[in-house]
Amino acid sequence: MISQLGRYEILGELGQGAMGVVYKAKDPLIDRVVAIKTINLGLALDEKEEYEGRFYQEAKAAGRLNHPNIVTIYDVGKSGDVAYIAMEFLQGRELRDIMNDGGLLPVDQVLDIVAQVALGLSYAHEHEIVHRDVKPSNIMVVRDGHVKITDFGIARMASSAVRTQTGMVLGSPKYMSPEQVMGKNIDQRSDIFSLGVMLYEMLTGQAPFNGDNVNAIMYQTLNAAPSPPNLLNPGVPEMLNFIVAKALAKAVDDRYQNAKDFAADLRACRDTLPRSGQALDVSKSPAGGEKKLPDAITVTGSRNVEEDVGAISTAKLSQAFDSGAATMRLAALTTSPAEVDELSKTLKLVRPSAEAINRNAPVKNAAARLPPAAVSRSASRQDKSEATGTGSGVGNFLLVVIVALVLLGIAAIFI
Repeated sequence: MISQLGRYEILGELGQGAMGVVYKAKDPLIDRVVAIKTINLGLALDEKEEYEGRFYQEAKAAGRLNHPNIVTIYDVGKSGDVAYIAMEFLQGRELRDIMNDGGLLPVDQVLDIVAQVALGLSYAHEHEIVHRDVKPSNIMVVRDGHVKITDFGIARMASSAVRTQTGMVLGSPKYMSPEQVMGKNIDQRSDIFSLGVMLYEMLTGQAPFNGDNVNAIMYQTLNAAPSPPNLLNPGVPEMLNFIVAKALAKAVDDRYQNAKDFAADLRACRDTLPRSGQALDVSKSPAGGEKKLPDAITVTGSRNVEEDVGAISTAKLSQAFDSGAATMRLAALTTSPAEVDELSKTLKLVRPSAEAINRNAPVKNAAARLPPAAVSRSASRQDKSEATGTGSGVGNFLLVVIVALVLLGIAAIFI
């Protein structure tokens, strides 16, 4: 283990992730203990200078954030081939570790934690910073249940690196928004979707979109409608079903448009519930050394599509469509050719032919599994579609009805 990084004295190793090591260190200038997250530039893109410049740009942007629910960044530097960020050292536990202890947290505690995250995200979004990797392992819970969001500025670096490297960690597929899956430009509403996924998992003990590999998860994110949370946890109030459904809407315009509104609804729902009075145990510290978070899935850079099709029967989706090839077909059906080409390069999959798209286009009745709010939106869209797509048929029918009523009126007069 190194003993010095810039001016910082290394006191110990806190953990190891996909991009580097996290250390506990001391700043001798002001005698302050900090956490230092390192990024090994030797593992980054071939365009090292561009990557390093983007790293500093993102880290500096995150360093301007000053909010009670966001970890404070103190310093950014470089030592040899290692770039680092010095940040606030927290005495607490990752939310992921708390969730892994077993059992569900009381609903009021879940709402309190997620509302705090939403407020922190809202502040970042107001300063035009999108996190891009909201997940339990990037949330720290400290004393008295106070919540801090970590890794602002790091997520973009990880997502950039994964496009050209094999063996890197692809962010967190379970928490990615549909627009992230499709490789589209994202805004603050992507973070809201990811937080909705985290909320669902905390309430039910299972992720809304799951599978044995990246392709299965991506397919479900784009297509599957999860069961309402209170079907899996009777302690969840009906109001919360609608909040979750709105956060997890596939279309960005159907979601919460800002995290502040999301937080307000969560707190309004929490205020209707009795307080559990149960205190979170944040005293346990995870074992040091390398750890691979269950949020993350390793990408090898190449896939056998035949294996993918047969490996995901537990997802309860048609094996004919639940595969990497299905994701590409869906992209071809719903996005522009340029976006399909970009997704094809990212996933290293062959772009499907027009014949394959038409032959395998899935026809599913997902409405039965939609939460009430989602069903309402689906019905609304169907009404609009019918009003525009079958306007002539409806008009002819109304004309027949009007003529019939006129004839009946004339007949009544003479009779």
